[in-house]
Amino acid sequence: MAVLVMVTAGGTAASPPDEPVASGNLRHVANLPKQPPFEGMFTPSTDLAFSGTYAVAGNFAGFTVYDIGNPRAPKVVTQVVCPGAQNDVSIAGSLLFLSTDDPRSDDSCQSATAPPTAPSAWEGIKIFDISDVAHPRLVRSVETACGSHTHTLVPGKGRDRGAVFVYVSSYLPGPESPGCRSPHDKISIIRVPLSAPDQAAVVAQPVLFPDGGNPGGGTTWFPTSGCHDLTALPSRNLMAGACMGDGILMDISNPVRPRVITTVRDTESFAFWHSAVFSNSGDKVVFSDELGGGFAPTCMPNVGSTRGANAIYTISGYGDRRTLVKQGYYKIPRHQTPTENCVAHYGSVLPVPGRDIMVQAWYQGGVSVWDFTDARRPHEIAFFDRGPLSPDRLLLGGAWSAYYYNGFIYVTDTQKGLDVIDIRDPRTLGAKLVRYREFNPQTQPWHPGR
Repeated sequence: MAVLVMVTAGGTAASPPDEPVASGNLRHVANLPKQPPFEGMFTPSTDLAFSGTYAVAGNFAGFTVYDIGNPRAPKVVTQVVCPGAQNDVSIAGSLLFLSTDDPRSDDSCQSATAPPTAPSAWEGIKIFDISDVAHPRLVRSVETACGSHTHTLVPGKGRDRGAVFVYVSSYLPGPESPGCRSPHDKISIIRVPLSAPDQAAVVAQPVLFPDGGNPGGGTTWFPTSGCHDLTALPSRNLMAGACMGDGILMDISNPVRPRVITTVRDTESFAFWHSAVFSNSGDKVVFSDELGGGFAPTCMPNVGSTRGANAIYTISGYGDRRTLVKQGYYKIPRHQTPTENCVAHYGSVLPVPGRDIMVQAWYQGGVSVWDFTDARRPHEIAFFDRGPLSPDRLLLGGAWSAYYYNGFIYVTDTQKGLDVIDIRDPRTLGAKLVRYREFNPQTQPWHPGR
């Protein structure tokens, strides 16, 4: 969630605008700027998905396919203009999924913004055929309640082996929207036959918070009304959810009937439960708090080290008696300036045997690589930080997503485009040996490594 505005802020930058700094164990090996018509301040780059030697980056104006066969010299293969917030992306085989979370005049890529009360207003999931990666083709659009802010893929099994389930997260219902009114304590699940995506359809809308969820108040911004982000660990039939005022752990052994195992709240520090990441062995969950909605300068001394941060939880117990137990917090140790939006955002764990190491985007706080093997004592081991876009204005900028894929860290910078970073640290060398054919960060592979 990011508010696309800019304001004047007091104070001066601690370093020259946009000047990069990094720890000695990182090498910034490439930057490919946003290309027209995606280059504007109000068309930020968003999430990433990977397939083979390609990376796909979402953008509020559409999406870009990059050739990353040579990570030190990425190339733009194609750009698809298809406006809609946030345009988060995932890939399954030859299909690409795109989230649309604002009312559009229709379900095409030529749509315009529309009031939610318009009879033709549409938002949800678009499905593209990318078998010809240079010429993606829209093959199906599926409308979902309250649109699709983010989505998560869960591979089918058994009779559904040839299908993928798309878990759609949306929140903040509005009384003016006929299809999105309170209570909205649910998610939407779309079943997509991989060989017949034109038959994709919503097959379930499970209610996750029958008691209404967190009513809000205190540090919590809003009452729980849906989820912002879901992360699946299919190998263990688990899913973790960041749902506004609640963190949840779910059993997804039956993909169309997920069951909430346990719920947790942080009434002292968390304002908005934004995202979740499992540890390599699936025994921990890192939940992130997006204090300020991605726009505020929350990496300031007055904010503290537990707000706008990550909270590390261990999973205790077995079966339906499992609980989430908070162990510690992690926030980047470098204070930012008043003109830098900075907060915990998207990241992934590195496939390092025996350790839990995560790379994470922090908007204008840059990129942090941190170790949470000891959940009570997380600590940073590497960082990359460009510095403020402006010394006197607070502008939306910095790293939206940062993920490790096949030996390199790939970053979508909201304004600067695609960054590629090489980490050279003895603690992460084991990850260099792991190769994925496909990687959607919200659908985690399992690396027990213990």
